[in-house]
Amino acid sequence: MIHFPFSAIVGQAQLKTALLLCAVDPSLGGVLIRGDKGTAKSTAARALTDVLPMIARVPGCAFNCAPGAPCVHCERCVAPDATAQLFPVPFITLPLGATEDRVLGTLDLARALAGAERVFQAGLLASAHRGILYIDEVNLLADHLVDVLLDVAAMGVNSVQREGLSIQHPARFTLIGTMNLEEGDLRPQLLDRFGLMVEVTAPREKTLRSDVVRRRIAFEADPKAYVAAWAEPQAALQNRLADAQRLLAQVVLDDALLDLISHLCCEFDVASLRADIVMHKTARAIAALDARTTVTANDVRSAAELVLPHRRRRTPFEQSGLDSERLDKAMEQAGHGPQQDANAPSDAPSDAPAADDLEQESAQQESAEQENTPSAPSAPNQSETPQQQVFSVAPGATARPIALDASPLGVIAGRRSKAYDASSGRVVRAVPDEQPDSLALGATLRSAALRDPQHFQVTKSDLHQQIRVGKSANLILFVVDASGSMAAQSRMEAVKGAVLALLTDAYQRRDEVAVIAFRGTTAQVLLAPTRSVERAEQALRSLPTGGRTPLPHALQLALETLQQASANAPPLLVILSDGRANVALDAGAANSDPWRDTLALAALLAARAVPALVFDTESGYLRLGRAAQLAQALGAQCLTLAQLSADNLALTIRASLRT
Repeated sequence: MIHFPFSAIVGQAQLKTALLLCAVDPSLGGVLIRGDKGTAKSTAARALTDVLPMIARVPGCAFNCAPGAPCVHCERCVAPDATAQLFPVPFITLPLGATEDRVLGTLDLARALAGAERVFQAGLLASAHRGILYIDEVNLLADHLVDVLLDVAAMGVNSVQREGLSIQHPARFTLIGTMNLEEGDLRPQLLDRFGLMVEVTAPREKTLRSDVVRRRIAFEADPKAYVAAWAEPQAALQNRLADAQRLLAQVVLDDALLDLISHLCCEFDVASLRADIVMHKTARAIAALDARTTVTANDVRSAAELVLPHRRRRTPFEQSGLDSERLDKAMEQAGHGPQQDANAPSDAPSDAPAADDLEQESAQQESAEQENTPSAPSAPNQSETPQQQVFSVAPGATARPIALDASPLGVIAGRRSKAYDASSGRVVRAVPDEQPDSLALGATLRSAALRDPQHFQVTKSDLHQQIRVGKSANLILFVVDASGSMAAQSRMEAVKGAVLALLTDAYQRRDEVAVIAFRGTTAQVLLAPTRSVERAEQALRSLPTGGRTPLPHALQLALETLQQASANAPPLLVILSDGRANVALDAGAANSDPWRDTLALAALLAARAVPALVFDTESGYLRLGRAAQLAQALGAQCLTLAQLSADNLALTIRASLRT
């Protein structure tokens, strides 16, 4: 397969540097690449293999054994004619739907049926040894595969105990993962296993963007000719990596800089000691890549920018990344102020000068600041709500977990639900079962072959059942009242705090979330269904308050949103309002009635058996109790904001089954 040349990638200096550092020192633990779609994440990862120095191994070796250190289970490397040759570094892609057998390895069924002894068939982890294990959309990887990776990444050894096999083989690889934050974040344990992390965005400078398009079109028109045109820069980069790998053992990092590393980890409240170790290795790799044998304070600072962003303690919705000013201040406190290091490494290619990168980062920062200003998400009909205000979020207690109790006739279970039906989903393993509903053919045949290899025959005791994992998330649709009746500061702050507490629960369970706000004369979707609860929190914080209460419009928009949502994410509707609807769907009609419209739409949602929860935000002495009536029409529970954080509360949402 022909890859886009690594040297031809425009910009993305930090991404390319991180990948090159992992090539210099594979023990760094790999790199996590986070960013939007279409930002060259996968392109850069695959292109890296073409500039890596080749490795020596025996042809046909399934374990990628190092010369002179064959695996005890490798029949090829212990053969008399075994002669090592140079091969490209293996680049193994781990599919999201892979089974444990394919990843870990399993019994070689063909040889077992032929009457041979139990022989191990190597999996993807064996193939990735001494190479790269690449996972696209790593945040969507199934939990059972994440557990496997955590064990192997910690030990550098793959241990297989199954089907009469007891196998251990080396599995040391560079883990490269790409992900889009809109699809949710990684489990903290796996996140910490990535030595480095970079955030990538598409260039905002028009000349860079046009250069990206121009090069990509030229590559697709004639891949071989384009790769040949970049052969010289590619060879130079490969030689540079080979020199850096040889020089790495001679690089010295003195104790003063080691103290600086520990100081930075403490300043950014990093719990994992792995951060100190990886930063030490990264600083040395930076020096080696720049052909130096002495590490500088500038190298440590550059290493911190790659090692600390995903390890520092932060709340679920706090933005990732590292504050440059805070980093400079921490360096000054340790006696290493900002300085221009003449030996600082520079990995920007000739086509992407450093000035362009700085200009790009400045434009991105300016755009982000504009997006985060409170006035950004303004509601329609500004003239009707001149008194709109933006209230902050009140600090609230942790919300109790929400559990969906779905009957067999109701909503399909999701991650937060009880799994009543496991007949569909991804196959994760097989277990013995004499009356299987879903036959695991491979496990059944292996069991028969192991029991009597000479007289192969499948019996009832050999039958195995497939174990499947069901849906992994729910869609939590928040419908938030932002009308003038909510304009009391403490009241709206409490509402935002309540939604934030519920978002925290959604974040921990990797749910999809969507936010609808209603005020003035209409409702609007602040955030379409996404797994990026950080975006939901940002939209909520900047939500203005004021105007009338178009509750029927909000319920109609909620119904449309749920109809368009994926069937793979069972919904949960969470409404925060006092229920005082005063804008009808057809305000111009003579007999329009906002409350009648509200109850009619609530009945439609109940007929769809949508699990719902209503938080009554009404306050004061005169209370109409409309939120409770709305909850009754929805077949939902009605709770107060104070009940949301009660220690003894366990929220159970039941589907309302109506004909």
